[in-house]
Amino acid sequence: MKVKTVRSTWMERDGLRLDCNPYMSGSQEARDALENLHIPKEPLRTLTAGFAGGIYNGPQFRRNYVDSSEFGVPFLTSGNVPQGDFTRLPFLRKKDAHSPRLAFLQLAPGTTLISCSGTIGRMTYVRWGMRGIWSSQDVLKVVPDSSKIPPGYVYAFLSSKFGVPLVVSGTYGAIIQHIEPEHIADLPVPRFDDVFEKRIDKLVSESAKLIDSHVELVNKATSDLFAFLGTKDLDDVAWMSDRTPLGWAETRLCSESFRALNYDPRIADIVTRISTGKTDPLGSLCDPKQFKGKIVFTRIDASPDYGVMLLGQRNAFHLRPEGRWISKKSIAGLGLQVPAGTTLIPSHGTLGEFELYCRALIVTERSTRYAYSGDFFRCVPLPEKVRPGYLFAFLRSRTAFRMLRTISTGGKQQEQHPAMMWRLPIPRLADEQEAQIAEKVNQACADLDRALDLEEEARTLVEKAIQGE
Repeated sequence: MKVKTVRSTWMERDGLRLDCNPYMSGSQEARDALENLHIPKEPLRTLTAGFAGGIYNGPQFRRNYVDSSEFGVPFLTSGNVPQGDFTRLPFLRKKDAHSPRLAFLQLAPGTTLISCSGTIGRMTYVRWGMRGIWSSQDVLKVVPDSSKIPPGYVYAFLSSKFGVPLVVSGTYGAIIQHIEPEHIADLPVPRFDDVFEKRIDKLVSESAKLIDSHVELVNKATSDLFAFLGTKDLDDVAWMSDRTPLGWAETRLCSESFRALNYDPRIADIVTRISTGKTDPLGSLCDPKQFKGKIVFTRIDASPDYGVMLLGQRNAFHLRPEGRWISKKSIAGLGLQVPAGTTLIPSHGTLGEFELYCRALIVTERSTRYAYSGDFFRCVPLPEKVRPGYLFAFLRSRTAFRMLRTISTGGKQQEQHPAMMWRLPIPRLADEQEAQIAEKVNQACADLDRALDLEEEARTLVEKAIQGE
């Protein structure tokens, strides 16, 4: 239980609110720090421009989703805000998106996005690679007036340890929390000299470029892999419109499984095509000691000084993950921390099209600091068998995603069938081709780590300047 003394001056400043949010979030200490800073502070609303003054979310509306980019636009919800790769978002019907009522929800580079419903205060900076994406009414947009303030500086301040508490202090609601544009309109933004603010903006802008480069490189690695195979990655629309699974005769039944999903004829055709060339079973390419999808362990909370951050499936896909700190000593030898180059595949979940179950991610040098929950299949490549980047380039593909989904077993919660997972065929190419693909992934990982370091540097510089260091 947290206990805190609340000053009467704080209550007066927050309109005599009697709920905990304004006082336990750290916002009062942040305001005091800004007040003690002897430089100009300007209300956020005076530094923004555009629709509704540059701080807005949007109207509630019925979401009509479509399956193809031909008829829709990528649609970002508050739950997707922390992610870095937005290439697999659902599609909002294009007719609705371009209507006068919703056209302003298209994202513009330089905008700071803030989740404003549910989990409040998660932020991301809109990069050039995010053009053409629409956002939901649960995402608050802050559009800086670049003639008054550098956009990257606004993002660095709002996402700092001083900005976040001020943003979330306006939270209201019982079960589902919310904030509205008016709650942050008067948020005080400290103004430093132009040289400092532009330096912060440059760091954030360079970070954004590197994240875009990361996304482009991993997508290119996967497309190159299939080009070398003489085909293309699986198309989601073609997959869902294929009527074959509505009825077929099956002669391969065995005691291992009687579930129709495990014999999906669409996957049988894909496996047949892949197997015309050289393939290796996935299990033969990975460290057998860590090739598993379920680790049960006791979670013992610890302070950051003696612990490690534990990430679940959803947080592991976030650019800046937030997790639970647990005792590092208590998980020693369990395999929860894995080396760089490991491909992690969520091993428990449901079969919804946009669920994380069976979608792969790669562990970079930076993300080796985290521990990953027992709900991931850990594919730690054997260096003498396969290059880590090449293995990830295939496992992240839509083809591999469908293959992984069709080896599922279970009821409500699905998991991959262990024997079928071990046998999952991985196509092999000439060594030179695999090296070329792996190098793209390696560079993508380096770009992502560098991007996060630059953003962290920008945020740290702002925090130190506010603290007078």
